[in-house]
Amino acid sequence: MVYVLPNLMTAGNLICGFMAILKIFEGTIQRVNFAEGWWHHYEMSLFFILGAFIFDMLDGRVARLGGQESPFGREFDSLADIVSFGVAPALLVFKIVLFELPNRVGWVIAAIYLACGALRLARFNVLAALPNKNALKEFTGFPIPAAAGLIASITMLLLDVYEAEREIGPWKYVLAVLMVFLSFMMFSKFKYPSFKALDFRAQRPIPKLLLFIFFACVVLVFYRYSLAICFTGYLIYGFVRPYISRAWRPDFDDDDDSEDREAPDDGTASLNVKDGPPAPPEKF
Repeated sequence: MVYVLPNLMTAGNLICGFMAILKIFEGTIQRVNFAEGWWHHYEMSLFFILGAFIFDMLDGRVARLGGQESPFGREFDSLADIVSFGVAPALLVFKIVLFELPNRVGWVIAAIYLACGALRLARFNVLAALPNKNALKEFTGFPIPAAAGLIASITMLLLDVYEAEREIGPWKYVLAVLMVFLSFMMFSKFKYPSFKALDFRAQRPIPKLLLFIFFACVVLVFYRYSLAICFTGYLIYGFVRPYISRAWRPDFDDDDDSEDREAPDDGTASLNVKDGPPAPPEKF
């Protein structure tokens, strides 16, 4: 079960991405035929993308708790991510707004987003294969799951604002600009916390757990607005993070692991225990 559970979470991520794509096609077909209810298919696709985001968070944490992180799981996760967070958001934004842009600009924007997302995942896998333990303490570039979550949450917010008209107004072009910007951010050099330092087994676990439950409840109750705020805040955090002192950074951004600190060179660092104590100096 320890080996299977992380891969089941990744499979859930992949299935959610596949279902999101199906819902996008169903909504598009009904929209072209002027059928009622096409709006809800787009909303369901957004929920599936956000569900894939939850599965993506769980699979890595479950694998780390069981000590079963593997190259196979990492590659499987990347394949699921490119479907759920690359193809699905690009197709959704294209069907909502990009297809209206002239001279096939919409195709170019969607293709750039998908290509940058794939490059982002490839770079992540290369860094994960390095022996350096500090390589994945933080993300280099905006993570593609967060990019998809931001696109999905902003789209959900726009659908809610224009619910009465059943057609997104001029604000829909924000999605096109946002997709271009996120394409750059995914392959940028900005650093983002990986949340691997978030651990409820640390000091004061009960207050942290209660605070997390309260925050999760607020997000769930006001999800149409809170998700957009959370993902936007995470995006902005990458810009202000270099200017924040480590003492003021939140617990999930603890990139200073005591296990990986270099020991001070006191003259005994290179001593091999098996060799025993150093030989006394020769007397002349």
